[in-house]
Amino acid sequence: MTSSLSRRFAAEFVGTAFLVAAVVGSGIMGEKLSGGNVAIALLANTVATGAALVALILAFGPISGAHLNPVVTLAGALERGIAWREVPHYVLAQITGGICGTVLANLMFSLPAVSVSQRVRGGPAQWLSEFIATFGLLVVIWGCTRLRSNAVAFAVGGYITAAYWFTASTSFANPAITIARTLSDTFAGIRPHDAPAFIAAELAGGIAATFFFRWLSPRLPAAAKDVILPHRARE
Repeated sequence: MTSSLSRRFAAEFVGTAFLVAAVVGSGIMGEKLSGGNVAIALLANTVATGAALVALILAFGPISGAHLNPVVTLAGALERGIAWREVPHYVLAQITGGICGTVLANLMFSLPAVSVSQRVRGGPAQWLSEFIATFGLLVVIWGCTRLRSNAVAFAVGGYITAAYWFTASTSFANPAITIARTLSDTFAGIRPHDAPAFIAAELAGGIAATFFFRWLSPRLPAAAKDVILPHRARE
């Protein structure tokens, strides 16, 4: 592993950890303060997640591309924005970072470090929601990297904020986050039994969006790769 790749690994690890801590922690806080009003708890969860995404993409984008999501990494490899040999490093960093983020969120609220979620999130409507949520996320990323590269962070944060409310699944759209959320039996959790179908739908949605945008807008300007995809020249 080169020094450059080590720094990118660290950026993906820390960035995903903070993102998951924001998702899980704001869910816990929202549930504590909402007085049983699920809409208020979801609103708190939504705002914190969208704001964290913007900040983290701006902070880590110049270092690793701020994928923070295995689907984004796989899509980047399909578009030759990241070498396939680097994909396992990125995905490992994202998954382990996400798990650490859940543990930290649980501990910050004096909960057990790990508590397997019992929250049911399954069925065709949920799976379709995850496909749509991830398809839309990748469409936003590819559209912005091709045409408005400076807007990626804000577009992604805004899209996820909206997708929390227009999808039945509340838009996980990220296998690393899905895995991490199985380890917190709180507002943002998901049963381990339900996670594989979510992850399959997320992968399908991300790949479908990548091929769709390859047809819709075939040319990816070189400068755009620096925003969301790591530039190989940095090695």
